[in-house]
Amino acid sequence: MTENNNTQTEETSSPVKQISPSKSAPAKLKVATKKTAIVSAKKATKEIAKPKPKLKVIRDSFTMPQSDYSKIGLLKQALLKSGLQVKKSELLRAGILELEKLSMTQLKKSISQLEQIKTGRPKKL
Repeated sequence: MTENNNTQTEETSSPVKQISPSKSAPAKLKVATKKTAIVSAKKATKEIAKPKPKLKVIRDSFTMPQSDYSKIGLLKQALLKSGLQVKKSELLRAGILELEKLSMTQLKKSISQLEQIKTGRPKKL
């Protein structure tokens, strides 16, 4: 009986020890890989789904001569004839982008050609 018990114990414990680690280790790796894939897929989806933050818009007022203000209207009309409808603010922003491209010498020259005006709100008539 002792031999049978030992044989049974050896047979039972031996295959269990050999089979158990080899089968459970790859299973754990597969589960970990699936989990990692799911987590990385979720992160990628979140990154793609995030909307871009809205630009902060600032409302401001400024003073300019009537002649310069009328040029805004003329430019808007010319763009409308060419098929592009723009707002005053878009024209001004486009002008700023073009001014940024100038060298400091060119920018100073352009600013010096402007008519000097009194800043602030005009008096009520």
